[in-house]
Amino acid sequence: MSREQIPVAKRAASIEYAIRDVVVPATALEAQGHEIIKLNIGDPIAYPGLPTPKHMVDAYVNALQTGNNGYSPSYGLPDLRAAIAQDERRKGWPAKQDDIYVCHGVTEALQVIFAATLEEGDIVLAPGPHYPPYLAYPQMFGATTLEYKLKPDDDWKLDFDDIESKMSDDVKLLVLINPNNPCGAVAGKDEIFRILSIARKWPNCIVIADEIYDGLDFTGEHRSVASLSPDVPVFVLNGVSKVYYAPGWRIGYLGIHDPKGRLVSIRDGIERLLRSRLCASTPAQMGYLAGLDGDRSWMKSYSDKIKRQRDLCVKRINSIEGLEVQSSGGAFYMFIKLTDEQWQQNDKDFVLKLLHEEHVLVVHGSGFSPDLGGGHFRLVYLPDVDILNEAFNRIERFLLRHRT
Repeated sequence: MSREQIPVAKRAASIEYAIRDVVVPATALEAQGHEIIKLNIGDPIAYPGLPTPKHMVDAYVNALQTGNNGYSPSYGLPDLRAAIAQDERRKGWPAKQDDIYVCHGVTEALQVIFAATLEEGDIVLAPGPHYPPYLAYPQMFGATTLEYKLKPDDDWKLDFDDIESKMSDDVKLLVLINPNNPCGAVAGKDEIFRILSIARKWPNCIVIADEIYDGLDFTGEHRSVASLSPDVPVFVLNGVSKVYYAPGWRIGYLGIHDPKGRLVSIRDGIERLLRSRLCASTPAQMGYLAGLDGDRSWMKSYSDKIKRQRDLCVKRINSIEGLEVQSSGGAFYMFIKLTDEQWQQNDKDFVLKLLHEEHVLVVHGSGFSPDLGGGHFRLVYLPDVDILNEAFNRIERFLLRHRT
């Protein structure tokens, strides 16, 4: 029998997911006995003080113990879909239960959207930098991701001139991640109106509103995109992972806002795709339902803790020679500029050397956009203050050592 390698499909060989890719060398170091300060992944319950709320966990456990372990409807449990629709109505758009589709997290919702909307030669216009699947997944369907610029020296605001210049009949999906991952920028009402006004000029364009961090808006400016659109169709993405602190449950949802009734065939395609993959986790859906139906007063203390840690990080980072950062308006990330010349073109080298020399794990900015994220790194500011300060001590020591 031949010993030649059977080739991998090109679509898989080209996939990169920087947030997890950097874990591979970190795991090897841990196997050697090193302790790593992990500031790479936005997993809130990986850090002390931010546990999944007890009433949600209890509902999940009760579902397991009472035998709710079978398949559920492919579009989600009816009670959960109704609760999500009610929550979206509170945000300002007339969502109905039938507009909500429960998925294995927002990532699966994205895959379903791309499968239902994209053909060979189509374009997804997404912010640069952005969450990696926006670059990785469209290529599986013969489409391309084109990045529009954010303004790094102006709180990462949207560059509308750049967006306008890149729109065409081939742009099927215009993406707004709000608050943004990895930058933490929050687009307010005026910016959303401008996004919608651009999309309105292109009748085959649908807006993706990725709002998974909407409950972590520290500016007070966040608005639901669907709530501001009387005519442009919008795919709304959200879920349990970030605001409800249960990322491992892998429950997200896709909401379809179709005010002019133009997505009938696309909705049919989405439903066909969802039926073909059976369903999302039944007990996890029941846990999420408890979160939506239960008391939410706990959210403020969680958000206040995260905001305090954000403020600490801004002050500390800007005191370190070789680093610059603008305050994050939402989510729980800092997208930090490397100002030393040797790292500006080698942010991945910075991340890997920092990991091996100081055992601090962050994510290279070029992993969020090769062209528009380079010369930066993303840091998660969820750990306790003592851990954050220790990480900054190590980063400062590393920069000083390599500068002399």
